[in-house]
Amino acid sequence: MDRIDANLYLNLIRGGAAALAAHRQTVNDLNVFPIPDGDTGDNMYMTIQAGTRPSTSSGSGIGEMAKAVSDGMLTGARGNSGVILSRIFAGIAKGLAGQREADADAFARAMQAGVEESYHAVPEPVEGTILTVFREAVEAAAGSRDLDEYFDLLTGAMDLSLQHTPELLDVLKKAGVVDSGGAGLLYIAEGMRAALHGEAAEMPADDAPAVQKVDLDAFTEDSVLEFGYCTEFLLRLQRAKVDLETFDETVLSDWLSQNGESLVFFRDGSVIKVHVHTRTPGEILNHCQLYGEFLTVKVENMTLQHHENHMEERFRQGRKAFGVVAVASGTGLTDTFKELGADVVIEGGQTMNPPVERFLRAFDAVDADTVFVLPDNSNILLTARQAADLYDKSDIRVIPCKTLGEGYYALANLDTESGDADAIEAALTEAVSEVKTGLVSRAIRDSGTVHEGEYIGISGKDILAAGPTPEEALLALAESMGAASSDVLLVFAGAGGTHSKRLQEDLARKYPRAEVILSSGGQPVYDYILVLF
Repeated sequence: MDRIDANLYLNLIRGGAAALAAHRQTVNDLNVFPIPDGDTGDNMYMTIQAGTRPSTSSGSGIGEMAKAVSDGMLTGARGNSGVILSRIFAGIAKGLAGQREADADAFARAMQAGVEESYHAVPEPVEGTILTVFREAVEAAAGSRDLDEYFDLLTGAMDLSLQHTPELLDVLKKAGVVDSGGAGLLYIAEGMRAALHGEAAEMPADDAPAVQKVDLDAFTEDSVLEFGYCTEFLLRLQRAKVDLETFDETVLSDWLSQNGESLVFFRDGSVIKVHVHTRTPGEILNHCQLYGEFLTVKVENMTLQHHENHMEERFRQGRKAFGVVAVASGTGLTDTFKELGADVVIEGGQTMNPPVERFLRAFDAVDADTVFVLPDNSNILLTARQAADLYDKSDIRVIPCKTLGEGYYALANLDTESGDADAIEAALTEAVSEVKTGLVSRAIRDSGTVHEGEYIGISGKDILAAGPTPEEALLALAESMGAASSDVLLVFAGAGGTHSKRLQEDLARKYPRAEVILSSGGQPVYDYILVLF
């Protein structure tokens, strides 16, 4: 094998995705803490899976195919590992730009571009992670005689680098695991190597598009269509209907502006992308079909979107100066964040990292000059930043919230009276530094002094407490975190936690100077979330 064309490149991506899909739970289980919050495998799989159906045909050049694959991963990226993976393939696409085919040398240079792009995506790169595994493997494979040798050297070096990650990161060594992101990348590389050798790559059954869940009670027999339909499509202009060389697309965009609202319209060659809000999507589609045929069509009743996000004011008012997008999981926490003033609350957290595309939709929904974003963990923070880089219709300010408690406290301290976005951002960032967050969950495996079945208390990267019940673990965690010097102890009970008066009394008795608030958060994974400020 001496060259990769567009068709083979796509097969490599699909082979990598299929291999990761078969081992995604293995990667999930490589979480540092022995609790059920591992989702690296899921995040990486959903990211690469989003790049397996590019719009570009396999007959185009490898450069175009790599760009289409990268674009898919870009909007589908989830979590730190997913965002880094998307940047790896974005760099590869840049390295292959303009090429019809790639030999071993050209592909090696593109992979090196992937290394550079991925390192640039992380503000403070940490060695012993997926970054190290990829960089060392690419360096080892450079200078290969052909593609077979390249992938043999790449996967071999990647495996060696992965096994060395615990020596670079104490947190991995203490947990007795290798880096999960690096492990996911190795499975992808092995799948690509298998595809290079002609082995069929079969995507799993769950690779089929998920059936959209519709709340049937949100629009009943007596409902009135208040917001119309969000209508999106790709239209391929047809030579039988228009003269492609002289066609002026402003004729169509002007008509859409007069017959719809919130129009987003652009042309790329013979393809036109349209997003428009209308009460009569049939008329829109019929008119546009005069110029070509549809590649994709999506029509959604915005009343259902309104019901999902509780965004009544967004559709009744004009563009505002400031807005907030927050991330939280659990009905109680979602309601709490909305009551504090969040315009849109994206469901997300450990095991539920939202993709970049979800943030982009949320920014559209807020429709503010400046949007402050409050993530709830470090995985989602990087995804939010990538979404902010892609969005150009508002000034997006991502506050560095790495815990739900930090997001809660930042939102509680939001004051937009000054009208100064820089000052508001600085105040929110300062508020984040004043809060501590602890988590209680059940251990699913032995790890050091922690035994399977125990409940452990975690803050940051440290296990601070353990107990036979979640309540005992919470009490021990509060003491270890210095609750005695806090003014407020806020506890969110999870889906498996107990919202009991006795627990609140125990905390109040132990910390008499503090205000103790126990609320139902409904969050998965964690029995309790403790917030101190």
